[in-house]
Amino acid sequence: MNKAILQKITGPALMGVVLSVLPIVFTSVLTYYAIVYEPVVRTFDTEQWVLITLICTLTSAGLTPPTILALIFGYFLGWQAVLPLFIINLGGILFINLLVRWLNHDQFLKFLRRNPKAQSVLDRIRDKELEVIFFAKLSPILPFGLTNLLFALSGASLKNILLGGFLGMLPRTLLAIFTGREAREIRTLLENPQQGIWGQVIIVALVLVSIFGLWRVVQKALK
Repeated sequence: MNKAILQKITGPALMGVVLSVLPIVFTSVLTYYAIVYEPVVRTFDTEQWVLITLICTLTSAGLTPPTILALIFGYFLGWQAVLPLFIINLGGILFINLLVRWLNHDQFLKFLRRNPKAQSVLDRIRDKELEVIFFAKLSPILPFGLTNLLFALSGASLKNILLGGFLGMLPRTLLAIFTGREAREIRTLLENPQQGIWGQVIIVALVLVSIFGLWRVVQKALK
């Protein structure tokens, strides 16, 4: 029994657990430091923000949820945060793909082959992977790092992952930047990021569109 369990503990499996747990912990840490050291952050110059962008490009792959970063960057930089955030988002996606190549990727494919239904669904949506990635990234409730991992493991092309990720994350990233830019206190912003009714409506709309889009693509693929 123990041996069977150990055989299932592969690199991608461990990475999936890490990408699910660490963002929750790191969000609390980042929120604390952003609130406590707000006066210090306000004094950062261009070079320091470039350095922070490079660091966050790596941490966003599995530690830092992009929405939290967008709120914080939007609060301090306003609309100037657009370029750094898209560098961070696309860099995080690319980093995960490179990392997957070094892990035990074949174990995941072998697992799919032992599950014909899962393999069949994956094969049928392969031609529509750009749509699947777009709608998955559109939803603010799906973990950024975990979805990147799943798409990388599935064998989706890097071009579609980057393009679908960029287009899907565009609305919620701009919304988070706007919310951060309009906030008066960072504590209130991070503790209750969606205070306005319109912000809540847009978030719900993005989730619904994401669910409906994914359902429609899968239904078409299964026909």
